[in-house]
Parts: sequence; structure tokens; C-alpha cells
Amino acid sequence: MSELLFADSLNVVFKKCKQAKRVVIGYSGGVDSHVLLHFCATIPEFKSKLLAVYVHHGLQVEADTWAVHCKNVALGLSVEFKMLRVNALPGQGESPEEAARDARYAAFKTLVNDGDVLLVAQHREDQLETVLLQLFRGSGLKGLSGMPESIAFGKGWLLRPFLTVSKRAINFYAVENGLTWVTDPSNYSNDYDRNFLRNEVLPLIKQHWPSCETTVSRSAKHCAEAQIYLSEQAEKLLCEVFDQVDKTLLISNLLHLDVFKQELVIREWFKYLGYKMPSTDFVKRLRTEVAMARQGSDPVLAGRGYSVRRYRDKLYCLKNECLGSFQDFVWLAGELSVKISEHYFLDVVPAESGISWEKWSGAVVTVRSRKGGEKLCLANRAGRHNLKDLFQEAGVPSWEREMTPLVYLDDRLVAVGDRWVSADFFLVDPGFACVQLVFRKD
Repeated sequence: MSELLFADSLNVVFKKCKQAKRVVIGYSGGVDSHVLLHFCATIPEFKSKLLAVYVHHGLQVEADTWAVHCKNVALGLSVEFKMLRVNALPGQGESPEEAARDARYAAFKTLVNDGDVLLVAQHREDQLETVLLQLFRGSGLKGLSGMPESIAFGKGWLLRPFLTVSKRAINFYAVENGLTWVTDPSNYSNDYDRNFLRNEVLPLIKQHWPSCETTVSRSAKHCAEAQIYLSEQAEKLLCEVFDQVDKTLLISNLLHLDVFKQELVIREWFKYLGYKMPSTDFVKRLRTEVAMARQGSDPVLAGRGYSVRRYRDKLYCLKNECLGSFQDFVWLAGELSVKISEHYFLDVVPAESGISWEKWSGAVVTVRSRKGGEKLCLANRAGRHNLKDLFQEAGVPSWEREMTPLVYLDDRLVAVGDRWVSADFFLVDPGFACVQLVFRKD
């Protein structure tokens, strides 16, 4: 009988599961995910597709025991099981809850391939908690939209089939079917915001507003619909100020918009780049301290794992790994590729024009960073040119100049990354063996 409690809310979501190649279930061993796994295992069309996945965070002493329990339950249901270990330790400025969630979903993404779906067991009360927490944190429409029932995830989809199902219905199903589950003792610790809300605040709210789960979910749905429209407008505005080639914003175009639209575009930019959504304060500082900075200045606004900078009429959002410098070193004979820094490499490849292989192979090759004052002769161009002038002429931002390797043959500057080669070493003659340099990011 209890299955009927789920029918209406599950039909639409489970249509995607029937078409899926594989159905991955996030199975923690708790009552919610156990009910989800058990319920899916009763559906003939799903049985052969199911993969129950336990993510081992390593944060609880009971985690190993829980993993064994989950494996036994899955095997008892004739469902394939997999355990994934993750590093859930929080980084700087990251809460333990956020770190564990991000690590868990990153692990799930490694399993979700084309045509696959991931099912997680968040329910109507989880949605209520999420919306209220976002409200208390001052979130906008996106945060107040709560968790979506269906969303693209990795190469497939993430579905929340229980999102309109009550916790009471889930517990009823578990008892009716004689299920056994594990309980995380940290759920009772009010040190975590969600637990405090669940254990202390919501019982009082429900006494006065017993239907709050339903009404707040309805409000979240209204916010989600409004957010869809707003996102469509933001995409159109972004197109007016976005440079597709280098993924930058054109400052002059951006500042022609009113403040509300500027902030809308900036958030859409971060969404496009796949970065975490910036705070209201960060967006304001980006506008006033970076976009509106005087011409010629080089302001830097650091975020979580990225930095926003400006150069000429453009705003750049750069991962921190794109910034920095490197140590000078000798390029050993016979090596075709050298590591400049953690993510950057310099390769030498055969070519019909470029640096003479004879000169390259017979010299001591060194790779150095800029010190200032370097000059270079260019083919078909008279005189010697300061690298600073060449960089400015080519519109190369300052941080890219610092990361560009200078290549010397017997202490003579021969190449600037893969941008320029000295005329003294440059050959265009198919009859001679030449090499070219390729500066790449891994």
C-alpha cells in the first residue's frame, strides 16, 4: 500500500530512468537512501541497471562498518555495489558540510557516463531545510529555488525522485518493508547549521505551520520559474559584452548597462566559466575595484581558486594555477618536452620552418623567466625590439608575460615561448631540418 504514496511524484522522474543505460544510486546506508534503493530494486525495468554507490568520506569512525552494511544490503537485493573513498577535508573558507558534499558529488561524476542517471534520496523536508538555509544566508532567486528535481550532471543526469515525498512516507515505507539502516551520530550535533534547523527550529515552525513543507516547496518552484526567465535574459546580456575567444568581458560594454544588469552579467559569466557563484560583496567589488579602475592599472580581486583582473578593455577570470612564475633551468639534450610549472609545458616539434635543428641540437639550451630589458630581432622587421614593447603591441596581459618562457641557445635569446623567434635563428627552407616550440597548458 505504501508504494502508492510515491506513485504520483515518481512517475515523471522515473521515465528518464527507464531510458537510461545505467542507474547509479547514492547509497549512504541511511533510511532515505535505503528506501530509494529498495524501491528501485522492486521495479523490473531498473533491476539490471542499478549500481549502489557508497561514498566513504573517512570522517566517522563507523564509516568502515557502514560500508560493509551497505554492501550486504545491495548484495541482498542482487544489486551491484561500489565503494568510493574521497578526501572530504575542508579547504580554506570551506565548511565541513560543503567539503563533504563537493567531494561526494565529484566522486559520483566519475561514474555517470553518457546515458546514465544518478539518483539521490533528498526529500520534501530536505528541500524545506535547503530553502530556509538559503534564505537565512541572503541568497537570491537561484538559492531560494532550492534543489531541482532533475539537472544535467557530468555526462548524464542527476534526479531527485523523492523531492516531493514526505519524510513520514519514507519512514513508513522503511518500517512496512522491514528495512534496517544506519544512523549517523553527527545528525544529532547542532554544531551544523542544517542539524540545528532540523532538530531545534523546524519542530517549532511545524507546530504553527504544519503544511510548511508543501508551501515552501511551492515558493521554491515559483523562484525556480522566475530564475529560468532571469537566466534567459542574463544569457542575452552576456552575449553583448562577452568575448568568446578568450572568455573575457568587454568593460566598456559592461559599464553601459545599469548596475543591476552589470551584476546579472557578472554572475552569468561565472556560471558560464563553471566557477562557484560569487557573493554579493565580491560582485560589487569586482565592479567598483576592477571594472571601474583607472586605465593602465592592474587591480587583482582574489576569489576561491580564481582571480579577476583587467587588461585594457577586458575583464579576465583566471584560475590561480594560471598565475605565477617559474625557475630558470637547462633543457637537457634529447628531451622533446619540458615542464615549466605545475600545469605548463614547452615542447619542441619538427617543422619546415623555425629554429635550425643543427643549431638547436648543438647548443646549450636554457629556459628563463623575464628579468627585464630583453630585446629580440624579428624577421622582416628592422632593428631590435624590447620584449615589453612587443608584448604591449600584441596585447598580452601582464600575468601571461610573467609565465612566458624565454629560450636561449648558448646564452643568446632565440625564442619567446611560441610567439616569436629571433631572426638570427629563423629558417624558412624545406631543405633544412627545423623545429618549432609549442607552449601549452596541460
